[in-house]
Amino acid sequence: MHRITAPASRANTEKAIISVSTNESREAPALTFADLGLSPKVLSAVNDAGYTEPTPIQADAIPHALAGKDVLGIAQTGTGKTASFVLPMLSRLEKGRARARMPRTLILEPTRELAAQVEENFATYGKNHRLNVALLIGGVSFEEQNRKLERGADVLIATPGRLLDHQERGKLLLNGVEILVIDEADRMLDMGFIPDIERICKLIPFTRQTLFFSATMPPEITRLVGQFLQAPVRVEVSKAATTADNVAQRWVKSGSKPWEKRAALRDLIVAEGDEIKNAIIFCNRKTAVAELFRSLVKHEFDAGALHGDMDQSARTAMLQGFRDGKLKILVASDVAARGLDIPDVSHVFNFDVPIHAEDYVHRIGRTGRAGRSGKAFSLVTRADNKYVSAIEALTGQTIAWHDGDLSELVVAEEDAPKQRSRRGSRSANKQKPPAQNKPAEKPARQARKKDVVEAPEEKTTVQAEKKTSPEPKKPAKPQGGRGKPHGKSQPGDRVPVGFGDDVPEFMKAGL
Repeated sequence: MHRITAPASRANTEKAIISVSTNESREAPALTFADLGLSPKVLSAVNDAGYTEPTPIQADAIPHALAGKDVLGIAQTGTGKTASFVLPMLSRLEKGRARARMPRTLILEPTRELAAQVEENFATYGKNHRLNVALLIGGVSFEEQNRKLERGADVLIATPGRLLDHQERGKLLLNGVEILVIDEADRMLDMGFIPDIERICKLIPFTRQTLFFSATMPPEITRLVGQFLQAPVRVEVSKAATTADNVAQRWVKSGSKPWEKRAALRDLIVAEGDEIKNAIIFCNRKTAVAELFRSLVKHEFDAGALHGDMDQSARTAMLQGFRDGKLKILVASDVAARGLDIPDVSHVFNFDVPIHAEDYVHRIGRTGRAGRSGKAFSLVTRADNKYVSAIEALTGQTIAWHDGDLSELVVAEEDAPKQRSRRGSRSANKQKPPAQNKPAEKPARQARKKDVVEAPEEKTTVQAEKKTSPEPKKPAKPQGGRGKPHGKSQPGDRVPVGFGDDVPEFMKAGL
């Protein structure tokens, strides 16, 4: 039977990780859930759900979690990480009861959808237990959540923000938490929840057991592991930041204009035809989700939308409609990249290439789950080249192009400005003909030009006459008149009285 022992050093940890991936391929008797040490009540619920063999992450993590050790679990999305901590928690919670406002266990999730999915897992596998499960997420009334906390929660599932809201209101005490689960830690990092996680960990007893799960292990997460976990058993059943082999991935060239991308996406959907059972389309921005949703509906596609600005009831209804098959296409932001446990999603479309390479792994993980095959298409513009390179570097694989690479699109788009400039030069030539093509000027115009040429001589004569004829000197204009610097009077200026020396001629006639 396959087991991993807790390493005493980092070198031993790496050896243990290597042994996991190599032992997966060796021929050995298949493990069952009965071999993992779960309680009879949990085993009965698992069998009723139709599961007999654990996934690699479950087989390796559950025994250590049952033994009360800290666990660092690394596995790609869709491999069953949720059951890896739900099942051992249920077995350990069979003894004891929770007190009011003092939960016994705490599970932190980055999104509402993922938190709701974990609650569903407890309802499925904990049907033989009489445990109180409380869900603290945004978009739901505080009153209902307070009532659940007052009854005492054996299991508290929460997003960090709403959890801290209850704690600051004095409705929640965390000094009785025995097991802490930090799920999707890399997503917590991306969403900026790490400071909240650090605050929460300080409110929980140091003697707790911590189960830490993540699909990727960037350097920041490695640092947090040393802060949150004590001598953890590291379980890694696949290379971090890898996509499933059963998902066919393709880049698709597209113009950079939104309407060009929407047209390219529609062509892809039509080309796939009946192969699309259901599909998720990911956008980077919530505004793009709304615009693409309206466009698809306008072109008579069966589509729905899901993003973070929607209220919780609308998000739940939209997600349930997609699960039930009432919607064929779901346009979503990265709020749906994790937490959507829909086993049979046939296609994933990236309308926008994700800015963070790790998000690509999670988006693609929505299809090809539980060993099924899937397809993933990503629309790529010239501006996405750096993101494409980062994704291929992270996953360690070169993704093929669907119908020609981006170089064809680059040439076409680079030629367009040159053509426009040539058209502009031709139109300019029409408006301004060359000098040699100008018609002969009329005599009157020539005469006017001659007058202009002779004018300076006349002007010179007039100026000479003015110099010889004495004229009274004009005084400065009052109130900062024009002609003086900044409109200010100069020292020694005489302030005129009335008109001064500039008396109009018509007034002089009457004197």
